[in-house]
Amino acid sequence: METKKKLVVLTGAGISAESGLKTFRDSGGLWEGYDVYEVATPRGFKTNPELVLKFYNERRKDVAKAQPNEAHKGLAALEAYFDVHIITQNIDDLHERAGSTNVTHLHGEIFKMRSVLDTSKTYPITGDIKLGDLAPDGGQLRPFIVWFEEEVPMIEVAARIVRQAAIFVVIGTSLQVYPAAGLVNYAPYQIPKYIIDKKIPSTDSIYNPILIEKPAVEGVKELIKLLDSSY
Repeated sequence: METKKKLVVLTGAGISAESGLKTFRDSGGLWEGYDVYEVATPRGFKTNPELVLKFYNERRKDVAKAQPNEAHKGLAALEAYFDVHIITQNIDDLHERAGSTNVTHLHGEIFKMRSVLDTSKTYPITGDIKLGDLAPDGGQLRPFIVWFEEEVPMIEVAARIVRQAAIFVVIGTSLQVYPAAGLVNYAPYQIPKYIIDKKIPSTDSIYNPILIEKPAVEGVKELIKLLDSSY
């Protein structure tokens, strides 16, 4: 039996945008009208924890209402032919709901929370987190989100996955948010690297990229055709 080729996909906000979830880059650095530093940094949480909790409570509702789109579903369907590993910068669960079984979240997950005292232990959450809601260790509960200015604990795991790729795909990311953007540099030099975005980011550091300048849904359809004809 032939071993499936390892297909590693890095996804960003562009893939979830087509499910109706807003992105930072489409709104001039604002997210739902909020300055990113007010709602997505440790200092923002320290300054106004109620505002930050309210913001993520609203995002949780948005994600619960959103549905996976054809790009999410197309990537899940590729598991029939490839050993697919998805590394996502997104905090939603749309890849999982579409059927993908190997998903690494770089920036946390909206349906999990943790204590301010412990970065490792998480608890499921589908409703709201309120000021005064405490974890068993006595710490205030906060969203399990990696904010700007915080370490990205899953980056080394992600880098190991990318190093093993036979095919690498980037979908819906500006390749400007580090350290996630640096993952492309871990992909083996000679392997095919498909870049899908409605506006292709700079690919100067990528050897021989295959560019698909389309939104995620149309781009994944083209990717599937190209993979079908190539492999």
